[in-house]
Amino acid sequence: MANDHLLKFVDRAQSYPAKRDAEDRAEDFREIANRYSAPAAEDQAGRCSQCGVPYCSVHCPLHNHIPDWLRLTAEGRLREAYELSNSTSTMPEICGRICPQDRLCEGNCVIEFSGHGAVTIGSVEKFITDTAWEEGWVEPLVPGPARGQSVAVIGAGPAGLSAAEYLRGFGYDVHVYDRYDRSGGLLTYGIPGFKLEKYVVTRRVQRLAAGGIVFHNGFEIGRDASLDDLRQRHDAVLIATGVYKPRAIKAPGVASNGVVDALDYLTASNRKSFGDAVPAFDDGSLDADGKHVVVIGGGDTAMDCVRTAVRQGAASVKCLYRRDRANMPGSQREVANAEEEGVEFVWLSAPEAFLAGDTVTGVKASRMRLGQPDASGRRAPEIDPAGGFDVPADLVIKALGFDPEDLPGLFGAPELGVTRWGTVLVDNKTLMSSLDGVFAAGDIVRGASLVVWAIRDGRDVATTMHAYLKAKAGAGKVAA
Repeated sequence: MANDHLLKFVDRAQSYPAKRDAEDRAEDFREIANRYSAPAAEDQAGRCSQCGVPYCSVHCPLHNHIPDWLRLTAEGRLREAYELSNSTSTMPEICGRICPQDRLCEGNCVIEFSGHGAVTIGSVEKFITDTAWEEGWVEPLVPGPARGQSVAVIGAGPAGLSAAEYLRGFGYDVHVYDRYDRSGGLLTYGIPGFKLEKYVVTRRVQRLAAGGIVFHNGFEIGRDASLDDLRQRHDAVLIATGVYKPRAIKAPGVASNGVVDALDYLTASNRKSFGDAVPAFDDGSLDADGKHVVVIGGGDTAMDCVRTAVRQGAASVKCLYRRDRANMPGSQREVANAEEEGVEFVWLSAPEAFLAGDTVTGVKASRMRLGQPDASGRRAPEIDPAGGFDVPADLVIKALGFDPEDLPGLFGAPELGVTRWGTVLVDNKTLMSSLDGVFAAGDIVRGASLVVWAIRDGRDVATTMHAYLKAKAGAGKVAA
């Protein structure tokens, strides 16, 4: 069965659109062969010490039953392992692919503490769920008994999709509204296909649609309907938009041609993988092929950009980050992968200005040093008087993270309460906003964070919305 599964996976991988040569793709398949085989998964799972305190589960935002499904995998009981993994997560194969396990479960593995290398939990999770899809073990979404109430979910990213699945299981009519033409949010357009194959997201969305969840793609709140319109149509509303506003750089020349936002760059690349017409890619504006690329930032989005540029055939790729390696927010595993692929990291550096004629020609950078800790406890970067340097560049990608958009303004709902950071203000227990029946979850509440936290927030908010809707239905019966 394992070999058949592997052959199916490789056949499908060969059809993926990719701008890579035969040698690179052969390397991909070797990695698949190493990771996607039952013996490899069982061997890794068998390394779990079944320790008395499962630190891996404690440090997983979803509190997955990791030691238990590792034990089942080691025993060859893959279907049971999948069912246990699936019981706490709506997207286990997605988390297995993109979670920063080195900062979460694997980074807190007891075997890792002993210096023998962590159990590769993410790879095992990915393998057992992919096997479940191949073998037909993934069951359809079955709605609960119809309750006669409907819910609007604004945003088809991980928080919205997770909540939608649970709410549909409770028996509600669920409508998901998203401004993009495909569902998935950053899973679809923000994360590169070499980290998260797009069919993995598509099949999850298709399963939800087959379960009766209605998707309204290309639907923008504030343009096609106001927030108040949705409140009138539905019994409750969930805001799960995520955060999409790129953080700005204030420096001379930042508006020059060739200085682009990370999300624009990644979205163009992902759209090309779908076969979409992308004029800004085709004319070279958002294509790194043959260019000297500089990426500014040190988070996971920056890592996605540098590794995408390598795959597009960039002449060189440099990443400028204002702190040192130990203080960067992104995954150390991603940094190591990028270095292996030829990316050069220029630590303790920040853009002072962008050099340009008709288009960008380079970045004038300041050397930085670490000063006293800031409010978060991290040492704050400050300009080193030792001087700066110039970095040649044909394409500069700004990847400094994302902030919330002005939702009260966009949604035509000035009464929607937000924090001083622009995130939606919610009650910590119910996750309800300042508007009755309007809830919020995911990055639009906690700020830019991890996909696994968005899935957890979607699960939590579905529970509180279920309680609210049951109380609302009961009050309606009493009034009648």
